[in-house]
Amino acid sequence: MTIKRYGTGQSGAGKQALPFARAVEADGWLYVSGQVAMENGEIVGGGIIAETRRAMDNVIAILKEAGYGLEHVVRVGVWLDDPRDFWSFNGVFAEYFGANPPARACVQSSMMVDCKVEIDCVAYKAR
Repeated sequence: MTIKRYGTGQSGAGKQALPFARAVEADGWLYVSGQVAMENGEIVGGGIIAETRRAMDNVIAILKEAGYGLEHVVRVGVWLDDPRDFWSFNGVFAEYFGANPPARACVQSSMMVDCKVEIDCVAYKAR
């Protein structure tokens, strides 16, 4: 089995080095680390809708870098800072996955950075 890591040596908020890979691929499985609405090391503003779009775009960029797409996503994990954002988040999420939604877990949690949402996923593509 070969393991490939994507995005090691990246920096996060405050330009601190991140001690993990953005994604790890093993035997057709791709595990994407949690993504927040970060752009150039800073969280974008604009509320839950803007943050969800930016976090999803970050997920998509990592998938694309590894040769995967949303059609390969089998599971998504979501953390929301405020449960009142659930329906707004859900509306944006549906725009990305449409008629082919993955399995998903969504929970409320305090965040480690000042954001409203974090999204991770697992994708699979037969080799």
